[in-house]
Amino acid sequence: MATKVKHIKKKKLGNYPHTMVVFSISLALFVIGLFGLLLIHAGKLSDKVKESIEMQVYLDRNLTEVQLVRLQKTFEAKGYVAYQGSNAQVRFISKEDGAKAFLEETGEDFMEFLGDNPLRDAYVLRIDPEHSSSPELKSIKLDLEEVNGVYEVQYVESLIESINSNIQKISLVLLAFALILLLVVTILINNTIKLALYSQRFLIRSMQLVGGTSFFIQRPFLNRAAWQGIVSGFIASALLFALMQYAYHEVTELQLLRDDEQTYILMGALVVIGLIIGFMSSYRAIRKYLRLSLDELY
Repeated sequence: MATKVKHIKKKKLGNYPHTMVVFSISLALFVIGLFGLLLIHAGKLSDKVKESIEMQVYLDRNLTEVQLVRLQKTFEAKGYVAYQGSNAQVRFISKEDGAKAFLEETGEDFMEFLGDNPLRDAYVLRIDPEHSSSPELKSIKLDLEEVNGVYEVQYVESLIESINSNIQKISLVLLAFALILLLVVTILINNTIKLALYSQRFLIRSMQLVGGTSFFIQRPFLNRAAWQGIVSGFIASALLFALMQYAYHEVTELQLLRDDEQTYILMGALVVIGLIIGFMSSYRAIRKYLRLSLDELY
């Protein structure tokens, strides 16, 4: 009667269950990606708010058409005026248009009992977001008031100061959370890889006993850790992309805050972060097991 030979699969160096590791790293990177998307959309929202800052420049009365054209060219040449393509964001509102707008909003025709239009012609200047800080806006107001033909310059100063203050506070809070989250995720990935390598500690010692060099022992582990980080980064990026498409489909207003360039940079960063953290965590864990005595391995 033939004897059945049971083949035992030998354990290879660096061959440890990696599904759990990839899943854990992917999940951790996905959380980082979600927070990164929050930062991107918050920054885009901040830019949208800053892009809406306008100044109303009221003009002296009885200016000629030539003077009005000259004033518009003067305003368009200012470095703090926003541009959309090649067009300066400067628009003219006549006092007649202002009276019509007031009538449409309030339903009251003040010209009936005043007998005259007290409003002034005005230019509305949209300010470039790079010049949206409160000190710069005050400086811009003073600069515009010095232009010949300008009667008065107005903007909602208290609202702008409140917006800038809140944006600064929110940015600091989000940055602090991002640093804390990155630290927590790094510790989580590090512990996951250490646990995965724990089962290989005796194999590492066996390789040392038969004369394996540190580089020879570390190489398969580091190669696998690097690939795990890269694969996890791609998985996290794919999940993030799918979630984004779903969110944009369900909430169409989010399209206004979409920034594909920064999003792709974030996804690339997830791959790099996964590679670096996985590689370094594996390197530290292997170095630890290489230095332990036989008694300390138990």
